[in-house]
Amino acid sequence: MVGFWSSLVGSMVFLWAHRPETLGVLVLAIALLAAITRVPLSYNALNLVVRWRTAALTVLAFVLVVGLLVVMLAFVNGMYALTMTSGQPGNVMILSDGSTDEAFSSLAIADVGDIENQPGIVREDGKPLVSRETYIVVNQPLIDAAPGRPKRRFLQVRGVDDPAISAKVHGHTLAEGGRWFSDAGVGPLPNAKPDDAPAIEVLLGSGIAREMGLDRKPEVIARAKNKDRLDAGGTFSISDRTWLVVGVFESSGSTYDSEVWAKQSLVGKMFGKENYSTLVARAPGAAEALKLREFFVTDYTKAKLAAIVETKYFEGMSQTNTQFLVAAMIVAAFTAVGGVFGVMNTMFAAISQRTRDIGVLRLLGFKRRQILVSFLLESMLLALIGGALGCALGFLFDGATANSIVSSGQGGGKFVVLKMQVDGTVLSTGMLLALFMGFVGGLFPSLSAMRLSALDALR
Repeated sequence: MVGFWSSLVGSMVFLWAHRPETLGVLVLAIALLAAITRVPLSYNALNLVVRWRTAALTVLAFVLVVGLLVVMLAFVNGMYALTMTSGQPGNVMILSDGSTDEAFSSLAIADVGDIENQPGIVREDGKPLVSRETYIVVNQPLIDAAPGRPKRRFLQVRGVDDPAISAKVHGHTLAEGGRWFSDAGVGPLPNAKPDDAPAIEVLLGSGIAREMGLDRKPEVIARAKNKDRLDAGGTFSISDRTWLVVGVFESSGSTYDSEVWAKQSLVGKMFGKENYSTLVARAPGAAEALKLREFFVTDYTKAKLAAIVETKYFEGMSQTNTQFLVAAMIVAAFTAVGGVFGVMNTMFAAISQRTRDIGVLRLLGFKRRQILVSFLLESMLLALIGGALGCALGFLFDGATANSIVSSGQGGGKFVVLKMQVDGTVLSTGMLLALFMGFVGGLFPSLSAMRLSALDALR
């Protein structure tokens, strides 16, 4: 409960810091209504207290609708942040001709040496900064999964030749305590017996390391040094082989956080994909990357290739984000309609119980429009309270992790672990939806109240 109220304060402070114009408009609108009505606000407040059960149910409807919208938009926000921050603007992804996704690409090994020695590629210590990669999606059964955890997952395995060069190309750094996997790609397990088969050494992205960490049993987590993730020294199984984690990458906020890196010559043979799927070449900058991409597509004569700047490749995967956003809007629209009818029902009930009050107000000299605004203000106050609480509920999910799939819609797709993001735009959208519901839901009952004459109301 303390966390919820902290979230309420935090969400309002966050909204003020990032969207002060939204809070300003809300306060100005309510202040304007209060000035127009002339009916004392204490009258509306007292009626809300007297009808607290009905008011509480109405507020709860706002909380549920706005909270759901904020959570859904936070998820979409996290998806957009993931795809937009993935990739380096100076990297060019080289695929086989006709491939739209690295999952379907297959480069002949004989072509690789010539490709990476072309001019325009950055070199360090005489070596081209080119990451040789084989991208594989593996179905991983989870036989001894912890209670409540899934029984299998689609795991993204990226086979690389030289993990240090590949990490430099992609801008990754190892977390403290990790190391690169060996040239052989295998090593002994801790406390292994002489007859035990060596384990496949791997590097984990920070997101999949956290996801795998949840698979551990409680007693294993209790003994682990790092309880938040599967860290160096941890193990898991795929295809009857034990895989040993030797390092975890620092979070990059990209899709690479959801990958497992291993020796290409091992995993390629193990999963029947021995050719490279992708070469990722580093150019000096974004402009040079565009020229390098154009060279491989139009001027390279040794083989037919497809090439794309890495950032453009991941931006193309935002189609899934658009689908989620449309789905969120549709769900919000249907729930908002239900919320509007709920507000209407509450306000019509309030008017039927207060017809004599309306008559007295008319005899006291209050005009029809002032009575209309008074009831409309009451509805808006319920919306404001419910919207603020709904935003607070949604704000609790800021930074929470979620699993999803990103895809360009042309085949392929990547399983990703993302962080949900609640920002000022999401909170302001939630508040504006609440006030829209309050205005529409309160308008028709308020018009009904305004039409009552003083004599009819007092009968």
